[in-house]
Amino acid sequence: MLKAQSRWPLQEQFVQRKNSQENLDRFIPNRSAMDFDYAHYMLTEANKGKENPNASSSPAREAYQKKLAETFNMNRSRILAFKNKPPAPVETFPREFSSVSHDKPAKTRRNIPQTSERTLDAPDLVDDYYLNLLDWGSCNVLAIALGNTVYLWDATDGSTSELVTVDDENGPITSVSWAPDGRHIAIGLNNSEVQLWDSASNRQLRTLRGGHRLRVGSLAWNNHILTTGGMDGRIVNNDVRVRSPIVETYTGHEQDVCGLKWSASGQQLASGGNDNLLHIWDRSMASSNSATQWLHKLEDHTSAVKALAWCPFQSNLLASGGGGGDRSIKFWNTHTGACLNSVDTGSQVCALLWNKNERELLSSHGFTQNQLTLWKYPSMVKMAELTGHTSRVLYMAQSPDGCTVASAAADETLRFWNVFGVPEVAKPAPKTNPEPFAHLNRIR
Repeated sequence: MLKAQSRWPLQEQFVQRKNSQENLDRFIPNRSAMDFDYAHYMLTEANKGKENPNASSSPAREAYQKKLAETFNMNRSRILAFKNKPPAPVETFPREFSSVSHDKPAKTRRNIPQTSERTLDAPDLVDDYYLNLLDWGSCNVLAIALGNTVYLWDATDGSTSELVTVDDENGPITSVSWAPDGRHIAIGLNNSEVQLWDSASNRQLRTLRGGHRLRVGSLAWNNHILTTGGMDGRIVNNDVRVRSPIVETYTGHEQDVCGLKWSASGQQLASGGNDNLLHIWDRSMASSNSATQWLHKLEDHTSAVKALAWCPFQSNLLASGGGGGDRSIKFWNTHTGACLNSVDTGSQVCALLWNKNERELLSSHGFTQNQLTLWKYPSMVKMAELTGHTSRVLYMAQSPDGCTVASAAADETLRFWNVFGVPEVAKPAPKTNPEPFAHLNRIR
C-alpha cells in the first residue's frame, strides 16, 4: 500500500540574510596611501581646542597653527585615503582556451527518500540466500517467485497476474530471469529443470533438462544464450533457439553457484559460489568440446559470493559482495584480475546494484539492520541507509529507467524505493561543421 507519511522528513535548511548590506565583505585599505603621523595628530592634538572651548586663544596663535598646517599639508579633511583600486585578476589562460565552464550553475543536491514508496505483501517468499527470486524486465513488469508460483506485477498500472504454479515435486521455484526482450522469462526449479515461458500469451515454450543434477538457483541471459548455475557447481550455456540447447559448460565451482552476471558486452561472465570463489569467464576461451577454463579464479572472499554487479560506466569493473562470514564489497579489474578496493560493510551482503545515471552503488544487507545502503563511488562514502525491512533483504531488482529499486526480504514484503532519482535530460549534441568534401571518397 502507498505510505501516507512524508517521503522527505529531513529537509536541508538554508538561512537567508535579511538584506544585502549584511553580505558586504570587509575592505582592507592600502596602507601605503595612509599618513599615520597626520592621523595621530588629528586624533589627539587637533581636537583639544574643540573639547576645551574656554582655552585661551590669541590671533598670533591661530595664525601660527594655520601656517603650520599649510607647511605640513595638514589641511586634508580625510584621514584614511583609499586611492588605489585593487588590481584586476590575471587569467593564466585566456577564457576562450579554457576547458572549464565559468558560467556552469552549481549542481543541486539530490533528495534521497528515506522510506519506501510502496509496500506489497509477498507471502511464502523462500528465505534462502542462495536463490534469485526477483527480476524486473525491460517491459516494466516485475517477476517474483513465491513458493511454487511466479507472479507478475505490471509497474505501469499496478496490476498483478499469476504466470505459473508448479507441482510440489518440481518446486519450489528457485530462480527467475527475464530475457532481454522483456517478454520471455526463464524459471529455474528445485528439480534441476528450467522452464521458458512467454508472458504475453501465458504459454510454456520449452523445458531445459540434462544440464544439472540439482536445483538451479541462478540464471543470466546473454542475447539468445541462457546461462544456468546449479547447486551441483556446474554452469551451463544454453542456446534456446536450437533443439539441443547445451553449447558450453563451465566447471570451476565445488558448491552451489548462487551468483551469475554477464557483462554488458556479453564477453565476460562472473560467477559466485558457496565455495567462496569468484570466477571470471571469457567467451573467447569457450569450447563446446570440453569444460571451459576460467580467465580468473579470485579467492579473496571468505564467505559465499552471491551479489555481483557489472559497472555501467567502466566495462571491466565488477563489484562483488560476500556473505555473513565476509561482509565485504570488493571491486575488481576483470581484465587483470586485480582487486581494486575492499570495504567492510559490517553485515551480510545479499545484492548489489549500480546506479545507471550516477557513480553510485546500492547494497542490500542482512543482520543486524536489514538495510539498503547507498554508496558514493569510488570514495565509498555512505550517502544513505534505507530501513524498513525487518529481516534480511535477500533480493533486489532495478526498473528499466534505472530510477526505482524493488527489494524483497525474508519478512515477506516487497518494497519500492526511489533511491536513484530521476536522470537529467540529455542536452542535444552541438552541430559540427562538416569537413569540406566529406561526402566524397576521393578527389580525382
